[in-house]
This record gives sequence, structure tokens and C-alpha cells, in this order.
Amino acid sequence: MGTSAQQICDVVGIGFGPSNLSLAIALEEHRANSPAHPVTAEFFERQPAFGWHRNMLLPSTTMQVSFLKDLATFRNPVSRFSFVSYLHATGRLANFVNTQTFFPTRHQFHQYLEWAESSLADRVTYNASVTRIGLPPEGFSGASPYLQVEVRNGDGSGTRLVKARNVAISTGLVPRLPEGVQCDERVWHSSEFLEKFRRMAPDELKRVAVVGAGQSAAEITRFLYDSLPHAQVSAIIPSYGYSVADDTPFANQVFDASAVDDYYFGTARTREAFWHYHKNTNYSVVDDEVIRDLHRRSYDEEVSGVKRLHFLNLTRVNEVKRVGHETRVLMESLLDNGSQELDVDALVFASGYDAMEPSGLLGDLDRYCLRDAAGRHRVERDYRLVTTPELPCGIYLQGGTEHTHGLSSSLLSNIAVRSGEIADSIVEGRARSEWVTTP
Repeated sequence: MGTSAQQICDVVGIGFGPSNLSLAIALEEHRANSPAHPVTAEFFERQPAFGWHRNMLLPSTTMQVSFLKDLATFRNPVSRFSFVSYLHATGRLANFVNTQTFFPTRHQFHQYLEWAESSLADRVTYNASVTRIGLPPEGFSGASPYLQVEVRNGDGSGTRLVKARNVAISTGLVPRLPEGVQCDERVWHSSEFLEKFRRMAPDELKRVAVVGAGQSAAEITRFLYDSLPHAQVSAIIPSYGYSVADDTPFANQVFDASAVDDYYFGTARTREAFWHYHKNTNYSVVDDEVIRDLHRRSYDEEVSGVKRLHFLNLTRVNEVKRVGHETRVLMESLLDNGSQELDVDALVFASGYDAMEPSGLLGDLDRYCLRDAAGRHRVERDYRLVTTPELPCGIYLQGGTEHTHGLSSSLLSNIAVRSGEIADSIVEGRARSEWVTTP
């Protein structure tokens, strides 16, 4: 495990989902425009192959953002990596236009991401987990400062160190479960839904329940109802039914690139207003079409007199335990504080995600990173962690910046512009420092 003869990369990307894929595209387009000054980059992804929310690629589900908010268009409208370029390359442009929609299916958008990734596959190593970012042995006293990125190969073949002047952390959101709940073969988080569902025989699933009030919860409830025609399906909803997502034109401006400036440079009162008035654009809300689909199924049951779909509104899960081959859900009604038990063959928590937290990867480096009064990392406008002068290298966050950059920080909506800003910052930083390319 050595680095003595190794070139120093301009940037190492940790994770290779859509965010760092978009960054790789921005860097590739910089190379094409400035071939004499290419930015060297290497990416590492712990998954064995590219994938983005594969376990939520339910049939006929659509994107919640316009196809124009792809990996590149808002940064470079003529990019060869745009969704329109993908449609043209696959011979689907005319037919897609004929659908008269801004919102492709989630399955097709995943195909687009895979298509874009295929052109950059030589930049990424899969089945490789970054375990630590550390200081070089000599500290930052050398002529060319760099960080050491420790990478563990998933095949067990060992660990290696990679030198990087900058790192871009994009390890994704962390699935959230209620306290005390653990996943098993009968208790699932939505992030593993399709994989776990496909392992089960349909006749094993006679009673199923879904916990949550957001888009994933509603989509999974609809999918289970349609896929298991003889099963009882219960939706355990902490609110008084599903609330519709506000995707109207003025509300959608909160996801514009200019809104990031308004949030970042705004006062504490400004930021509070963003969340107070516009949280219903994305959090614990559901598309109108999915809500109407579920209500239609529920009403049809009233007409037919056969009831399979049950909505437990204003209900909170207090405990989950195994009873024989079944899972018992202990619930509390927020209407009357009454208790209720429900035995199910499968329980799905669509309980959301927590933001990416980089401290575990940073280890000792975290002491060089400054925090705000609430203990959160301070972040520059270009998504670079604010550090003490002793740390000259850049650590960029692709996620975990909602407190500094607003609602779009973990979403696709601003991905192209965000990645472009990070790429520009890396390029400009290299020019200012006049780094050499060898240690």
C-alpha cells in the first residue's frame, strides 16, 4: 500500500451517483474545451455497478422534475450528455416529443443516466469503498499539497491510497428508520423495496403495510395494491391523509439556481421562510396523480363492497416486533391516543432519509473544518467546506448542504449547475495555486 510513484489527481470523487456523474461530465467538457490543461479525476463507488434508486423503479412511475433538469442542460444547453442527446442517440426523440410530457418515466431516466455513465466508465472504479481521507505523511509542507484517500476494494484484494488535491464527497442520503426498528426479511426500508419484494412469493404476502406520508409511501402502497390482488394493504400515515406536492410555477422557483444565492446570502429569517413556505414542494408530499389513483381505488372498493385498502390516518408506529412468522406493528392513534396492533407479512418504512454526513470519512481532518453556532459544517458558496488555513486542499460536498444552500441541495433540480460550480472552483483553484502534477 504505497503512493510514492503515483500521480496526484486534481480531484477524487467519492461516490458515483448522479451528482458526481454530473461533475465528471462537467470536467470532461472542460477537458474538451481546454485540452492543454485537462483536470485529472478519479471516482470510486461502493456499488458493483452504476445505479440510482433501483429499488424504487416501480412500473410507470414518473420523474418529479422536468427532463431538462438533467445532468448537463442547465449548465450547458448544447451538451452531448443531455437527456435530449440521449433520446436522439437511442432513436426515441420523436416518440418522446409525441408523448407531450416534461416528465419521463423513472425507468427511462435511469436508462439515460446509464447511457451517460457509459461514456465515462473509465473514470470510475466500482466495488470500491473510500474508508478515510487523511493527511499525507509529510503533512502539508510539501511543494504540492494533497490529501490521501484510502480505498478498500470490495473483492477483498486489499487497500490502496490515492493522492488528491481535492475531493468531492457524494455518498448519498442515508435511509432513516424509527428508533428501535431494524430491517430484516419482513421489515424493509423503501430504499430496498423491489429487491426484498421480489424475494417473496406473492402468496406469502396476504397482509402488508406501508409507513409514511410521502411520494415513496404512496407509490409503494399503490404498487402493492395492484400487484397483490388478494392481499390486505394498510397505509399507516402520520398525517391526516396524503398531502399534494406544490409543483406550481411560482413555487417551483425555489429550485432555480438563483434561489440558491437567495438562500445562501440571505438572513436567518430568509432561510426560515424558505422552509416554512416551501417545504411542501418536496417533503412528505405526493404527486396529485398518485393521490387520485389511490383515492379512486378506495372509492371503487366502497362501491363494490370489497375492502382491501386501508388508510390509518394520524397514526404513529411505536414498536415493531416479530411474532412467529409475522411482524406485529404496535401503533398509536393521534386522534384519540388509542392503541392498535396490526400483524403483517411485510412492513415497509418509507420514512425518508437523513442528509449525508462527511465527518466519518474526514476523521482527523474534521478538526480543520469550521462549524457554525449550531455545530454544522460551514460551507462556501461553491460547496467547498470552510477550513482553517492549514488545510489548503478542497473538500467539496455534493449533499448535506441544506442548511447553507437550501431545498435543492440533495435534489436533481440543480445538479447540473451545482456540478459546474464545483468544477469551475477546482479549475480556478488549480490555476491560482499553479500546482505541479508530480509530488
